[in-house]
Amino acid sequence: MCDDHSIDDMIAYGLRGPDLSRRRFGTLTFGAGLALLASRVASAREMSSSEVDITTPDGTADAYFVHPATGKYPGVLIWPDAGGLRPAFKLMAHRLAEDGYSVLVPNPFYRTGKGPVLPPGADMQDEAVRKKMMAAMGSLNPATHVTDARAFVGYLDSQPSVDRKRKMGTTGYCMGGPITMRTAATFPDRIGAGASFHGGGLVTDRADSPHLLVPKLKAQYLIAIAENDDLRQPEAKTVLREAFDKAMVPAEIEVYAGTMHGWCPPDTAVYNEAQAEKAWARLQVLFGKALV
Repeated sequence: MCDDHSIDDMIAYGLRGPDLSRRRFGTLTFGAGLALLASRVASAREMSSSEVDITTPDGTADAYFVHPATGKYPGVLIWPDAGGLRPAFKLMAHRLAEDGYSVLVPNPFYRTGKGPVLPPGADMQDEAVRKKMMAAMGSLNPATHVTDARAFVGYLDSQPSVDRKRKMGTTGYCMGGPITMRTAATFPDRIGAGASFHGGGLVTDRADSPHLLVPKLKAQYLIAIAENDDLRQPEAKTVLREAFDKAMVPAEIEVYAGTMHGWCPPDTAVYNEAQAEKAWARLQVLFGKALV
């Protein structure tokens, strides 16, 4: 699940902003944002990409795998937001692979069906759409996060394009943020870097709160917090900083000014290009120093 972020949060801050008409949102989703990102993934480097199926304890997960056509590179596992596997995340994976990584983006909702979980331009105000999203999110929990992480990390390490001598990275958006921490805690000697972008529920009062896993981590971290998430839970950044400092695990934890929950993927209603590019640049720095 998306931890402390409800469906209403995603309506307001990610999948469809309350001040946008359905037509305007559709235009934003499949217009400028994705076109801009698509223009940035074009390069002279030859790439290899494919739709893949990965066996897990609960079935078969569909996923997207992309990497440079020749050579071995650090593996990266991307956990999508509540919108799941879709064109925007495939483009983001392709862009990251252009930097020299073998990148896997799974459909986290494979237990309920193949991605994307919602059709393009889906209106989260529609009751049927909301029910479908709730069912998809309800298929996940901390236990499935771990079993899926084992399957997906294992898949990456079985690929010829993945350099097993170098550390692996993992990134997560919205509900994917906590999953990165569970992945890094499950594979402390394998995951060298983790990044959470507008992660939901990194700090809770439950016994399975992701921040309690920090002592198990060896991964260096980037935690990029949306400004409105910080306004709703201002103490979270302090709790996270104290946890990483106590564990002596390097972490860059920052509130990104002017951003709303969901600002990084280019197909969201609240995409903030300038701050998304800043966060991307910080991710490049992190991976450059940690995935060795």
